[in-house]
Amino acid sequence: MQLVVARIGRAHGIKGEVTVEVRTDEPELRLAPGAVLATDPPATGPLTIETGRVHSGRLLLRFAGVADRSAAEALRNTLLVAEVDPDVQPEDPEEFYDHQLIDLDVVTRDGGAVGRVAEISHLPGQDLIVVARPEGGEALIPFVTEIVPEIDLDRQRLVIDPPPGLLGEE
Repeated sequence: MQLVVARIGRAHGIKGEVTVEVRTDEPELRLAPGAVLATDPPATGPLTIETGRVHSGRLLLRFAGVADRSAAEALRNTLLVAEVDPDVQPEDPEEFYDHQLIDLDVVTRDGGAVGRVAEISHLPGQDLIVVARPEGGEALIPFVTEIVPEIDLDRQRLVIDPPPGLLGEE
C-alpha cells in the first residue's frame, strides 16, 4: 500500500535542498537518507533522499540528481509516497494510517448516523476528516481529540462530538 509521507515545498538555498511538509509520524524512518520514494505526479520520481536536516524547525531534504535551485523548485508541490505493508499498524495506539479510516461509519456520541469517512485531508496546520453525508454532500470534521474522541477499528466506526453548527444544524 502506498502512503503519502510528505509534500515538497519551496527550494532552500542554491544547492538543491527543498523544504518538506511532513505527513508521517515516522519521518526518521520514512524520510531517511537512502529512502527511495515514489512521487505524485509519477513523472517526477522516484526520488532517492541523499541528505536530510532540520533548519529553523523545518525539514530540508536533498535528492540524488537534484543539484541546483532550479531543479529543486521544479519539484515544488510534489507528494512523496512510501510503500507500506497494509498489515503494519502504527506503534502508538492513538495513531492511524489514512487507509484505516476510509469507509468507517461516522456517528455522534449518542449513536446518530453522520455518514462515512470519504477521505482524510491534510492541510497545513490541520487535518480534516471528509465525511460523505447520506443525504448528499459532505461534512468537514477537524481531526482533533475534542471532536473525534473515539476511533474503533474493530467496530468500523468513528465517534464524533461535534460543536454546535459543525454539521450545519442549529
